[in-house]
Amino acid sequence: MSPRSSQADAAGPRLRTTLDGIPTYTPGRPPSATDAAQETYKLSSNENPYPPLPGVLEAAVTAAGSLNRYPDMACGELLTTLAEHHDVPVGHLATGTGSVGIAQQLVQSTAGPGDEVLYAWRSFEAYPIITQIAGATSVRVPLTEGEEHDLDAMAEAVTERTRLVFLCMPNNPTGVISSRDDVEHFLDRVPDDVLVVLDEAYREFVTDADAPDGLALYRDRPNVCVLRTFSKAYGLAGLRVGFAVAHEPVAAALRKTAVPFGVSQIAQDAAVASLGREELLLERVAGLVEERERVWAELSAQGWVVPESQANFVWLRLGEATGDFAAACEAAGVTVRPFAGEGVRVTIGETAANDLMLRTAAAFRRDRSAPAR
Repeated sequence: MSPRSSQADAAGPRLRTTLDGIPTYTPGRPPSATDAAQETYKLSSNENPYPPLPGVLEAAVTAAGSLNRYPDMACGELLTTLAEHHDVPVGHLATGTGSVGIAQQLVQSTAGPGDEVLYAWRSFEAYPIITQIAGATSVRVPLTEGEEHDLDAMAEAVTERTRLVFLCMPNNPTGVISSRDDVEHFLDRVPDDVLVVLDEAYREFVTDADAPDGLALYRDRPNVCVLRTFSKAYGLAGLRVGFAVAHEPVAAALRKTAVPFGVSQIAQDAAVASLGREELLLERVAGLVEERERVWAELSAQGWVVPESQANFVWLRLGEATGDFAAACEAAGVTVRPFAGEGVRVTIGETAANDLMLRTAAAFRRDRSAPAR
């Protein structure tokens, strides 16, 4: 046996040690009913319960007829439509496989070994994953007692090694958003050579008049980048298409780090068709926001402490009861997203799903508060 074969058999391929202990992204679980007659619901992935907007499925099916061809790598029509829709230059746009795909490109473009990526915690669980993949160091700043970003503490945590800051607005999984004034004050304290990313995956669901608008903030701040997606409000989660708005140097870096042909033609055409259905989109969003407010009010009336969400989900901080609550929901026929030892995120879905979760939450609270016999 040759030395080369012996070494290969003993050790296998040499992988980057940076990947050791990397956290694994945990997707929302689908329901698994034990009773075949039981209707089940999935409230664990922040998906839109509505089907694609009218005309969108038809556009996707037409695009599927050319699956033997590569998609438009430049996403020309989509970028032109987005530029008109948001009144930004085409050169300030970049696309990716959902906003999380672009977030990974941003880390690759800015940070490596010895650099720091700063974000609140708990926040979007992909942040530590994409940071570690790049070999950079995560700096996590705990949320406030009100479940929002502690922007003063985050500003103080910026060092000469900080290359990138993620602000998840509204925050996933708590749903809380910071005020426009607080975000502007934070941005004023961050050095110009540190990129600040406003992750606005749930922007369409925001109703707070005092909330920041990433696009307004980016226009005169070259170190601000905005992430948005078609996965949530637009209901295209299965097609994986998102976009970034940033000044030219950052947008150009995103185009360089993008996976070639990563956004399919089906996704591009469906996104363009969706942008042309803005009135219907807003009607659907209004319906989901109304359901969000109803769920929040009912949970609060039951005695739960629920932050006021600006997203399409609500957050219950349950601590050690997290697993038991998630199990109770699943037994009832609805899955939620548990974060072990911390809490549960519940997506706003169809009315029947929300009602089932509310009944389960009420029963869970009664059982926990009932005296032992």
